[in-house]
Amino acid sequence: MKTIKEIIKATLFVAGEGIELENFSENLNIPLNKVKKAVEVLKTELNNENGIHIIQYKNKIQLASNPKYVEQITKILNPIREKALTRAMLETVAIIAYKQPITRLEIEDIRRVSCDYALNVLEEHKMIEVVGRKEAVGKPLLYGTTDEFLKRFGLVSLNQLPNYEELMERIAIIRQDENQSDNLYNDFKLQDLSAKQEVENQDLSKIENQDLNKVENQDLKQENLNQKDENSGQEINKNINEEISEDLNKEINKNLSQENLINQIKELSGNLEPKKEADAS
Repeated sequence: MKTIKEIIKATLFVAGEGIELENFSENLNIPLNKVKKAVEVLKTELNNENGIHIIQYKNKIQLASNPKYVEQITKILNPIREKALTRAMLETVAIIAYKQPITRLEIEDIRRVSCDYALNVLEEHKMIEVVGRKEAVGKPLLYGTTDEFLKRFGLVSLNQLPNYEELMERIAIIRQDENQSDNLYNDFKLQDLSAKQEVENQDLSKIENQDLNKVENQDLKQENLNQKDENSGQEINKNINEEISEDLNKEINKNLSQENLINQIKELSGNLEPKKEADAS
């Protein structure tokens, strides 16, 4: 029960308008009698001095402020609302001031948007009022400004309003200046962005060229190192070959010397042997 009650209260707070009891029952899969019991509990909790009450009409329930605090709420909110006249409200009351008496449809035809909310707020602030009905199909309401409007804008009478045609000319000039200003600003931003993009492209190109040069230099350095290594290898091989050749020549010469020495010994031996034979004979 407590969970159902809190869900109902939270939903009513978010909705801000009346909700049928059946919606809670159907969407939460809760029997209708349980929903009604939860609502009764809420009514008991939110009563007397509580700032928020639950009101019920037909088969709907809704959160509402406590009627006992209407005066205090009005004193707090009215000044805030009066200061917070939106542009739509100002446009609406200006149209009424210059074109009164005027109907809602005629105001909307000028503004090209719905003005129901603006009219309601202006009526609450007592800045406009219904001054009659237009002799047309449906007899729509005619709106006009009030003394509160004059007081709010510091006017003695409507005669002190600026001339309508002159005002329209001034507004047209202001809008034209704003459009030109916007165009100049946009052009400047576009040029600025283009220049910035060009600089970025140039910087990127420089970086790419630098990187390419670095790569080429590295390749060239590596090629030089390889060439040096190759030359060094060739030089080493040359030195080794020369050393081998030198050693080989030495060995050959050594062998030749040994052979010559042997031959000389043989020759000397040969010369000595006959001489011995001669002595023997």
